Amino acid sequence: MVNLLQLAAPSFAAITAVSVTLLLFFLTFSSRVPPTLPPVIFNPQLVISFYDPSPIPSLSAAPPDPLDVIENLEDGNQEEGNGDVESCDLFDGMWVLDDSLPSYLPGSCPFIDAAFDCHANGRRDVNYTKLRWQPKSCNIPRMDGRQMLDFLRGKRLAFVGDSLNRNMWESLVCMLRHSLTNKSTVFEASGRKEFKTESFFSFIFTEYNCSIEFFRSPFLVQPWEMKDSSGHKWETLRLDKVDNSSEKYRDADIIVFNSGHWWTHEKTSKGLNYYQEGDKVHPRMSSEEAYTKALTTWAQWIDANIDPDRTHVLFRGYSWTHYSGGQWNSGGSCDGETQPISEERHLGSYPAFLQILNSVLLDMKTPVLYLNITKMTDYRKDGHPSVYRYPEKERKKDVVQDCSHWCLPGVPDAWNEILFAMLVQRLGND
Repeated sequence: MVNLLQLAAPSFAAITAVSVTLLLFFLTFSSRVPPTLPPVIFNPQLVISFYDPSPIPSLSAAPPDPLDVIENLEDGNQEEGNGDVESCDLFDGMWVLDDSLPSYLPGSCPFIDAAFDCHANGRRDVNYTKLRWQPKSCNIPRMDGRQMLDFLRGKRLAFVGDSLNRNMWESLVCMLRHSLTNKSTVFEASGRKEFKTESFFSFIFTEYNCSIEFFRSPFLVQPWEMKDSSGHKWETLRLDKVDNSSEKYRDADIIVFNSGHWWTHEKTSKGLNYYQEGDKVHPRMSSEEAYTKALTTWAQWIDANIDPDRTHVLFRGYSWTHYSGGQWNSGGSCDGETQPISEERHLGSYPAFLQILNSVLLDMKTPVLYLNITKMTDYRKDGHPSVYRYPEKERKKDVVQDCSHWCLPGVPDAWNEILFAMLVQRLGND
């Protein structure tokens, strides 16, 4: 029996180092060629990893590395990735240059939203596509698209959440498609090529009889509408009712959830006559309380409706934003950023919403794999579309910059590399 990746729950005031037992990979992964992995037995328990509080060494210049992101290890002889794999935290690491990246060339995948296609929109630096996430204590296998598709043969993989999950969904579709010789065997079931307007999309990989799906559900609970005595209607959010799309994704074999950014918008932040439970619309409620109630509703639905012997559930954590000088609607910007943050001391503070997520997930009966990408995205102020959400000819001088989503190829590709590593271990026993 092998041990399970465990949660080390941090204090909100200060993240305390605790002992954790993590995923045993049995062998040190090669960062270039995915090895043949033995099956791993998983206990039915929550699978989460939070930050290790130990400092990440500064990144020093070492030609010919153009990004200056080669780690300066203090002892001068320790090799990255050769540590004890039993203590490996996949989410404690750094971004390193890898000239073999990106996994698919800019412009090669027709299924990327125009707003994520930074190269097509005029971005000419390429370093943001060539950084690989490197855990301190082990190596993540490079995704083998055909191996991933073999695991997915005859299965449904569904992404459920907001546009950041759509970002990740498009990344995975492109990575898997790139591994195929006959790319015409991959298509969106409805024939659509623009993925903002509808709430459901499904890419079919006909050679493998599998689908990679996206369900738009930014809150995971159901948007609602109320009517007053005069017939006036206004929008509310039912905190006690899971989103209607749940009936469509409940039978998927693998589900990757997320919910975060929409809880910081003006309407949700103010919470005035917006949050609803049953027939009661709360005159005022904080977004933190509403988020707790919504996640609890989601968690209870998962525990009541998902068979963990059939369906693998994952939750992707909060993806960092990097607005400087304002927010998305008040002049915030991130254009001109071409290198990641190099030192942990320059990262942001621990998001309060993640403490709520931590608490809810710990109370669940269903095992949940947690993609704790918050810290790794905090480094990547260079990876957002910024002004390159539009082609130059359509770009206005005062264009609203996008410092929330990610260019593709780019950061979400690394999320999918970790997803691959976790699923290989879990599905290898099925």
